[in-house]
Amino acid sequence: MVKFCTKTSLFIFPKTSCHQLQTQSFIPFSVRQEHKNILESRLVSILHGCAHINQAKQVHAHIVRKGLDQCCYVLTKLLRTLTKLDVPMGSYPRLVFQQVEYPNPFLWTALIRGYALQGPLMESVLLYNSMRRRGTGPVSFTFTALFKACSAALDVNLGTQVHAQTILVGGFGSDLYVGNTLIDMYVKCGCLDCGRRVFDEMLDRDVISWTSLIVAYAKSGNIEAASELFDGLPTKDMVAWTAMVTGYAQNAKPREALEAFERMQAAGVKTDEVTLVGVISACAQLGAAKYANWVRDVAEQSGLGPTSNVVVGSALIDMYAKCGSVEDAYKVFEKMEEKNVYSYSSMIVGFAMHGLADAALELFNGMVKTETKPNRVTFIGVLTACSHAGLVEKGKQLFAMMQECYGVAPGDDHYACMVDLLGRAGRLEEALNLVKLMPMNPHGAVWGALLGSCRIHGNPDIAWIAASHLFELEPNNIGNYILLSNIYASAGMWDDVSKIRKLMRAKGLKKNPGCSWVEGKKGIIHEFLAGDMSHPKTREIKQALEDLLDGLEYLGYQPKLSCVAYDISDEEKKRLLMSHSEKLALAFGLLTSAGCTIRIVKNLRICEDCHSVMCGASQITGREIVVRDNMRFHHFRNGTCSCGNFW
Repeated sequence: MVKFCTKTSLFIFPKTSCHQLQTQSFIPFSVRQEHKNILESRLVSILHGCAHINQAKQVHAHIVRKGLDQCCYVLTKLLRTLTKLDVPMGSYPRLVFQQVEYPNPFLWTALIRGYALQGPLMESVLLYNSMRRRGTGPVSFTFTALFKACSAALDVNLGTQVHAQTILVGGFGSDLYVGNTLIDMYVKCGCLDCGRRVFDEMLDRDVISWTSLIVAYAKSGNIEAASELFDGLPTKDMVAWTAMVTGYAQNAKPREALEAFERMQAAGVKTDEVTLVGVISACAQLGAAKYANWVRDVAEQSGLGPTSNVVVGSALIDMYAKCGSVEDAYKVFEKMEEKNVYSYSSMIVGFAMHGLADAALELFNGMVKTETKPNRVTFIGVLTACSHAGLVEKGKQLFAMMQECYGVAPGDDHYACMVDLLGRAGRLEEALNLVKLMPMNPHGAVWGALLGSCRIHGNPDIAWIAASHLFELEPNNIGNYILLSNIYASAGMWDDVSKIRKLMRAKGLKKNPGCSWVEGKKGIIHEFLAGDMSHPKTREIKQALEDLLDGLEYLGYQPKLSCVAYDISDEEKKRLLMSHSEKLALAFGLLTSAGCTIRIVKNLRICEDCHSVMCGASQITGREIVVRDNMRFHHFRNGTCSCGNFW
């Protein structure tokens, strides 16, 4: 044996070369072939371990010395190694290829693949054409390399032409690997129907074929098609189950996500951190404490507890905060052995949404003293905390520090936080000027923050400026029309209210009804719609609500009729207020969960009248009430709210 040294490694090659084998007196062909095969395998193994181009070049020199400069098997591995080392295809790899008199399909494919990965893409297509002109037939890896390149370039036109080649050449209709890569190409290029057609025509399918389409349907919002495919999947592995759990969660179907996860558990399928993050997201959307604790137990049992797994830990912090238990979120944070920017940001955002501005700012100050640097989400959290607490000057200070001290350029969302901060504090003109000075075009959240502030402070003039931009950016978002209509109604501008409602009718927009969820016994979630009296306990709920309101009126409560943006009688306004979904959920909670904290989730902003009722109910019943609306959390205790009536 001879030793072959480089700066970074030590290669050992067999001493006998092919040339030496040929000059010996007589060696049977089978023995010579066996020696040659051993040498080739050894060279391929050494190439696999090369970590630098100099190593690959030295192995190439040995290949030439051993008379293997025409061996497509070894040279294919050399080209793949050079591709892995990011050596430009147009230089050294192309020269290696050109020295081979009769390249086989695998050597052609290695060079095609190199150009497909590095670019230019058209060079890989031209190479494919050259290969065909020279009478060399492609192999499955040739097409998969081209399909992957088309996916990366999002070039569906080229992809369809390559697809046509698989049909013209023939023999690839039953190739599972080609079929799966073809589905992936169409899906990534946004041609889901074409991907489905390929799937339907495949003779053989594996779990990858099914899962690719399930994920694609879920991402496109067609969760029904994803579910139908999943039900037809013969063998469901962890990846397929995870695709459905995360698909439901991403499409705002948290109950279905939890049901799928329960079925996954019952089937004995192993859980990984991706599955857990998906189901944790579903729990966060639902806001149910029972499911939150159950999912955490599953994570612990799977060896993916928050103490040792920073991904799961960060997700659990977000979940507990959104389930109304910021205390449990902080307990998870404290026990985590490793904390990264996502852990800190989740906890800071959690404090912010619960109105705990001091805790959010204290944690931020502690974070910047560590090696963990804040990111854009961290600043969204601290700016939101300042906004909810009315800390205008502190928020302006943090906003100024973002770029200067931490290298985080303010984005649309940060400007939206600042507009919200200034607007809530009544500084509407300053907020409008900030929008005008933005270095980018304001998106809907920025104008939406300004419009919401105009509702708080009753400024119909600036409200119209904000709404007019929103009507262009989000023409079908009915919430913007309703908010402007309510601002006009509060100002007694009924002619303008009529104009907005006429515009809504012309666009065919319909108001989404207020909807609230409350967690009942055994963690069962009960849903209430505004004005809906279809619940089995409707009679008891109505009576409990009337008794509660009678008690509140005795203490001086008066319905806030201004919350009803309709030009109707006061009695009708009182009737509508009484049927708000959060009031129905509250009455049900008082009936069914004696002594426990009542947790309510609402899809819209809680109105001022319901807010007043929640404050009073917490006082006369002695119960804690937690309401999560689409803005923040409200913790009602002993007649007061954590938001300080600033929301």
